[in-house]
Amino acid sequence: MNRIKFKYGAIILSAGLFASAGIVNAQSTRSLINGGVDLYKEGKFADSETNFTRAVGKDQELFEGHFNLGDALYKMGKYDKAIDSYKNALGFTEDPYTKAKIFHNIGNSLLKSQQYQDAVEAYKSALKLNPDDPETKYNLSYALEKMKQDKQQNKQNQKNKNDKNKDDKNKDQNKQDQQNKDQNKDQNKDQNKQNQNQNQNQNNQNQNDKQQQQQPKNQISKSEAERILAALRNKESQLQKKLRQQKGRVIPKEKDW
Repeated sequence: MNRIKFKYGAIILSAGLFASAGIVNAQSTRSLINGGVDLYKEGKFADSETNFTRAVGKDQELFEGHFNLGDALYKMGKYDKAIDSYKNALGFTEDPYTKAKIFHNIGNSLLKSQQYQDAVEAYKSALKLNPDDPETKYNLSYALEKMKQDKQQNKQNQKNKNDKNKDDKNKDQNKQDQQNKDQNKDQNKDQNKQNQNQNQNQNNQNQNDKQQQQQPKNQISKSEAERILAALRNKESQLQKKLRQQKGRVIPKEKDW
């Protein structure tokens, strides 16, 4: 199943269809339809679309105009517009076989648009009106297979999306874990450095305390020594003054402080 079957071509307007519409108008509309059919057969689908659109503009209830316009739009790849034209055509015929043709082509347009579920329903509607149509059966089978594949693909896409979301979530978690690990590492590094500084300060303090403990007890500071020396000199000066008063002579100094 590698292609769909576009079973029905353009419908040529019969000569007597516009008998009640007036000779001039009938001939003009019939000319547009027939000219559009010729252009369609030549592969000039855009030109044929123009003819069929003008014909429909002259007669909104013209079945052949709507149906043929749908065919031209389909050939141009304008599937949504083709579906609209086919649906318009449905309102202007009561013939079951003709309606089956329309549903068949609606199904083709939907299939081309990858609207597989709706295409299946259109082919089913065609087969209800013409159950023995082999080409509609073929296209229905093809649409069912495409619908199955589409569902499987959507399921796989959803699985891939879920897996990707899971991977992204794991990556984000791993990234967060690494950030926390690095942060803890930095904190530990700072704490270790702080502990080292505290230990160093404690060691320095202990060393100072030890040095102070080892210092001789009778050791005095320089300022204290100067104070004591000044006191001794003052005492010596007072002693000599007292002796001079007592004996009238100076006792020579024995030691120079």
